[in-house]
This record gives sequence, C-alpha cells and structure tokens, in this order.
Amino acid sequence: MSEETTHGPVVAGIVTAVVGFSSSFVVCLAGLTAVGATGRQAASGLLTLLVTQALGMLWLALRYRMPLTLAWSTPGAALLATTTGVTGGWSAAVGAFVATGVLIVLTALVPKVGDLVAAIPHSLARAMLAGVLLPLCLAPVTALVDAPAAVAPVVLTWLVLLRLAPRWAVPGALLVALVAVVATARIETADLVPHLAWTTPSWSLSALVGIALPLYVVTMASQNVPGVAVMSGFGYRVPWRASLAVTGIGTIAGAPTGGHAINLAAISAALAAGPTAGPDRSRRWIASVSASVTYLVLAVASTALAALVVAAADGVMQAAAGLALLGTLGAALGEALADPREREAAAATLVVAASGVSVLGIGAAFWALLVGLLLRTFLRVGRLAEPTVSAPGTSSTSSRT
Repeated sequence: MSEETTHGPVVAGIVTAVVGFSSSFVVCLAGLTAVGATGRQAASGLLTLLVTQALGMLWLALRYRMPLTLAWSTPGAALLATTTGVTGGWSAAVGAFVATGVLIVLTALVPKVGDLVAAIPHSLARAMLAGVLLPLCLAPVTALVDAPAAVAPVVLTWLVLLRLAPRWAVPGALLVALVAVVATARIETADLVPHLAWTTPSWSLSALVGIALPLYVVTMASQNVPGVAVMSGFGYRVPWRASLAVTGIGTIAGAPTGGHAINLAAISAALAAGPTAGPDRSRRWIASVSASVTYLVLAVASTALAALVVAAADGVMQAAAGLALLGTLGAALGEALADPREREAAAATLVVAASGVSVLGIGAAFWALLVGLLLRTFLRVGRLAEPTVSAPGTSSTSSRT
C-alpha cells in the first residue's frame, strides 16, 4: 500500500501520535536515565511529556484552527543519553530543564534571543547533533554481535518494513523488541500504574552550561525551526511566538516531574498537516485534536512501557533506539557536510560531540560547538588573509570577478 494513502483527519491524528510516540520513547527514557533519573522518575518524565505536549497541542489547534503538532525533543533526549554524569545529580538536571524552558519563553518574548540561535552556523548545529547521535546509532551493530538471537529479529523487522512501509519500520521493530521483553521479563504490578514523581530543581553552573544550553540549541535548531519549515511547505504560517510560549511554559511546568523539553514537531508534523490528513486543508486541524487525545491515551500506558524498557535485556531496546535515530543521523550528516567550506569545522564538531568527553563537569556537546565555532573562525580569518595569486602576465589589481 502506498505511503501517500489519504486518511480522514481523525485517523491521521491517531497515526501521528502512535508513530511519534513509538519511534522515540525509548530514546526519551534513555536520556532521562543517563542524567540521573531512577526508573520511577524516568517513567514520570515520559508521562509528563505526553500530557504537556497533548495539552499544548490541543490549545494551539483550537485557538488557531491549524494542524499544529507538538512533540518531546528527541534530539534533546539523544543529547541527554550521551551525557556522562551531572554535577548535582538528577535535581540539577531538572533545574537545567527549567532553564531550557525559560530560554524558549525568552525566545518568544525577545526576538533577539532567537537571533543568537540563528547566528550559530547551521552546519555546526547539525554536526553537533550528528556527533550526539553517532554513539547511539552504533548500538544495533554492537548489540547484534553481543546478543544476535535477541537483536536479530528486531533488526530484520526494521529492514523488511523499511522496504515495504517505511513509516512503520521503527514502530514495528520496537513492537518486536517489546514482545521479546514481555516473554522473558518479570514485572511487578506496581510498576504498571501511572504516577508522577516530583523533584525539586537545583542549579549548578556545569548543568546549565552542559545541559540547558545545548538542549536549548538542539531543540530550537533541530525541532522548532524545521517544524516551521514543514508547516510552511503545506501552506500554513505557524504562530511562532505563541507556539514557543506554549512549549516553553509546558517545559517549565513539566520539568519538576521529569519532562526535559517539548517543542514543535518536525517529521511527524507532515502526517497531520499533509494530504494524508484529508483533501480539505481547513479541516486538518482536527488531526491535531485527534493526536492530542491519542497522546493522553498513550500516557495511561506509558508507565507500563517504561517498566518493559527497564526490564529488557541489555542491547535489545538500545538497538531499537539506534534504529529509530538512523534517519535523523543521516539527515544531520548530510546537512553538516554539504558545504565544502564548512567541512573541517563541522567534522571537528562532530568528533568532539561523539567523543563523550566531559571537561570541568561540562558535557561534550557544549565543547563540540565551541571547538567548531573557534575552528571555523580561525579558518575563515586565515583564508581571508591569504594574498591573491595572479596568473602570469596579469596584474593583481585587475584580477576581480
């Protein structure tokens, strides 16, 4: 069946939510766990993200009658997943999430804050993201070697569906992984009940610089800006300031119970705003309402799914997460290295981000961006200072193009 089949807006919204959730919730849990969350706190974070993005999306859709969709920051979760230790622990990470939300709100209120993000070269922002994703995308390879019997069915499912129905490749692989976990793991009934776990935020300089700032940059550059572009491609003008205000406030409100960041959806936005949501553009906003309701339904099951992820054998869920991020990695690499003049700086940014190093308690993503900016500036200054070499028999003052 063709991927372009037209559905009604209600069905399109359900598909949007199911695909968006299943394609990345494992990455979300991995990110929260990496910065110090317990299994209970990570499950609370997943539940919080689903509720805050659903409520924000519902308000925007009803207010603007537009198929606006929200999502958690998957690149941000991937960034967290590569973070090795946070000074101040989980409460400092929560404080960094609050700071990220404040920065997003400031971007809505003060346009010049957004200009600072726009000033970061696109190639370096994408290279930083690619470096963050690379270690995670290696998981299917290493897991397949270490546990072939458990991981091979996941990889094969992804491969077959990628050829036949690309949209369902990641959800299908994840379903196979979850079935394998259900068949082998023992889970307490108490772990299946939805719950919220409050954490009072604290703040440390290293967490603010090493988590909040990169999380803000990657969320803006890899989610919010592309989300606007996707919507524009379908003829919709996104209410930029209102969308940022809603997602920033949602991020701040959700941080104490574990939510790291919500934002405009990028890839899944096309499912609700495109032709698959019906031929009548004026009714596609219903898809956002349908998606928000579906996210609330998924929130009820999120704690049980989080328990399954925790109970999974090493390698299985990591492999599913790596497969989910391969497409994003490919796109980031392509954009980071597209301009030959930017390749050295972009490559350096990628390598530092992928290294996972932590200096002065600050993670690799910040240092990657700093190294990339410094190298880019150094190379550009050097190239501008190079003397013009004239061809034999011509004057250097006349060799202008």
